[in-house]
Amino acid sequence: MAININNLGANSQVKQTVEQQTQVKQNATQTSTNVEQAKQVRVDSVSITPQAKQLSELQKKASSGPVTDQKNIEQLKKAIAAGEYKIDADKLVKNMLAFEFDLFDE
Repeated sequence: MAININNLGANSQVKQTVEQQTQVKQNATQTSTNVEQAKQVRVDSVSITPQAKQLSELQKKASSGPVTDQKNIEQLKKAIAAGEYKIDADKLVKNMLAFEFDLFDE
């Protein structure tokens, strides 16, 4: 009976090759899974805080408010400088309080 010494390690080489192929397939599967997960994760989203919304509303109100009349401002400055402008304290207080209440109601 003759023993072929050259082919003794062939089975272990086949096993190693099969194991390597199996590992390559597993790595490829894992890589494709990671790529799919990465594609799903890349969804962009934006959320606006309540403070940002409030700031935006205030900016809209400020931009839609009345435009200052430079001519009227100059007349008031002259009247104040000349001592001709009379301040109604009651009216001033009422307007200030109304302004403060408007700020806190919204």
